[in-house]
Amino acid sequence: MRRTKADAEATRQNILSAAERMFYKKGVPNTTLEEVAKEAGVTRGAIYWHFANKTDLFLALYEAVPLPHEDMIAREIETEAADTLAIVESATSDWLATLAADEQRQRILAIMLRCDYDNDMSAVLVRQREIEERHDALLELAFARALDRGQLQEHWAPPSAARALRWMMMGLCTEWLLFGRRFDLVAEGREALQRLFAGFRRVPACCAEKKTPA
Repeated sequence: MRRTKADAEATRQNILSAAERMFYKKGVPNTTLEEVAKEAGVTRGAIYWHFANKTDLFLALYEAVPLPHEDMIAREIETEAADTLAIVESATSDWLATLAADEQRQRILAIMLRCDYDNDMSAVLVRQREIEERHDALLELAFARALDRGQLQEHWAPPSAARALRWMMMGLCTEWLLFGRRFDLVAEGREALQRLFAGFRRVPACCAEKKTPA
């Protein structure tokens, strides 16, 4: 039984890898399940054993690329007296480094960014919204904690701060992946994050007084 389960999982991973290659090469709408089966060296029936349809297969690829260190953020922001903004900045910065070093993750994200989400693929948008809403809720909680702890500038509302961070990350990754990797994602991305978080961070009154001209 163990061997059967292991073989089934190996077949599933083989199908996912073949779909990744074909979707990246031809695009999702232009790739058929027959082509995926041929690339994987399996029958079309084997694909249907593991995935209900092409949308289901695409969703499995989507879920293979988790968002920045959600578990770590959720755990660490509950730590008493934690520097919440530093935790979120570190997690997002580390995720950029992970993306820059992981070619498979790069291909999967590029597939998603190029995909036409009309018709059958509209189901993917529903799943994307579910994941993004969960992630946004976590970020909003983190920024709310930072606000309560006097770390976040009072003119930033937690939902606005969460959206600003998500939009920056999406913009960085989209431009880097789709337009020839024309800049250093890690170095320039981290610099951009530092500037954004500097704008989030509340300056202690003592430091603000030192900056005030005499």
